[in-house]
Amino acid sequence: MSRRSLEAHRDAVARHLADALLPRTDRVGLDLLADPASDLGDLGDLVGRILAAPAVAGADAPPFDNSQLDGYAVRAADVRAGTPLPLAPEIAAGSVAAPLPAGHAAPIMTGAPLPPGADAVVAIERTEGDGFAAHAASGRVVLLVGPSAGDAVRTAASDLRRGDEVLPAGARLGPAALGALAAGAVDSVDLVARPRVAIVSTGRELAAGVRDANGPALAAAVLEAGGLATRWLHADDEPAAFARLLEDAARGADVVVTTGGVSRGTHEVVREALADRGEFVSVGIQPGGPQGLATVEVDGRDVPVLCFPGNPVSALVSFELLLRPLLRAAAGMHPAERATERRPLAEPVDSPPELHQVRRGIRAADGTVRLVGGASSHLIGAYARADALVHLPPGLASAPAGTPVDIWRIDD
Repeated sequence: MSRRSLEAHRDAVARHLADALLPRTDRVGLDLLADPASDLGDLGDLVGRILAAPAVAGADAPPFDNSQLDGYAVRAADVRAGTPLPLAPEIAAGSVAAPLPAGHAAPIMTGAPLPPGADAVVAIERTEGDGFAAHAASGRVVLLVGPSAGDAVRTAASDLRRGDEVLPAGARLGPAALGALAAGAVDSVDLVARPRVAIVSTGRELAAGVRDANGPALAAAVLEAGGLATRWLHADDEPAAFARLLEDAARGADVVVTTGGVSRGTHEVVREALADRGEFVSVGIQPGGPQGLATVEVDGRDVPVLCFPGNPVSALVSFELLLRPLLRAAAGMHPAERATERRPLAEPVDSPPELHQVRRGIRAADGTVRLVGGASSHLIGAYARADALVHLPPGLASAPAGTPVDIWRIDD
């Protein structure tokens, strides 16, 4: 059986998923950003999402002129440093300020509205005496500086103006972005829809005490790539039962990923069930050589299926090489591909020269990359300790320490 190159199979997967991963848009309300009683767990539906269209402010921010510090609101022209001013009533944050009488100073707290007639604020630290209480007792305050108009004033709409673009299309919703949407009273946004991926783990051993690492690992990988893991199902090795489970998984999913059952053994349930609905090939990679592409029809839709090998490292490496960049692109996340670095090997390594081998590694402080664990595809514990995937290309039978290799960082 001839092998398909990694590049050729990546192209085949991209074509297979092209229609399923066409960009879509979700209109999402932002009521939870305005209501302190909201369930903040719902923020998880927003954080990391990508805007499909610009977000426009629904109100000015700040909504009114206010003080940026604790001090005294004054008319700048009324102040002479060292000359006492009589006090007007205190202005607290959240209050309604009465007009400031000429020649007076009003105690004002941070965020409180600037009273009509005032045009500057002098910090409490720049006054004579022992603070607000002492000034109130005397009924006057001595300012040690003469301010200029606008000092310590946060002007209405100085951050955002109603109708302004708060964030452009393509912006990622992180902490500052969500704060800006809240400040600008944005009531809804158009977000790039997250691709929906169902996961089906196969193997009778899963019902016989073997723990399924593939389901949780791939679900987390889908989430990190900007997608939604919609289902996680187990199937045994009976083809008819697997086919029914596959249809169930495909409902509400854009893509189904299966793990296991794709090799050439005697109980390869995925290959048996989908042989007439796709193709199964050997790809020149290690781990992850056996691969399949198929389609399942459900509710009038043809849902593409990616069939990965069953060993956990094989499944995760397959995801990294084949599916992750497509999900990120569909979710509007850029760059879609992992960044490639070039580092020297910390130790010698042997690799099958006919294959593109992907090993797990740790980026060392001395600038090298150190391999972690062996090449075996069941070593998920070693993978968990790695922060890089190390690419050993076809034709490389062995490489001494110091040989430069391409790596992908997987810790970001």
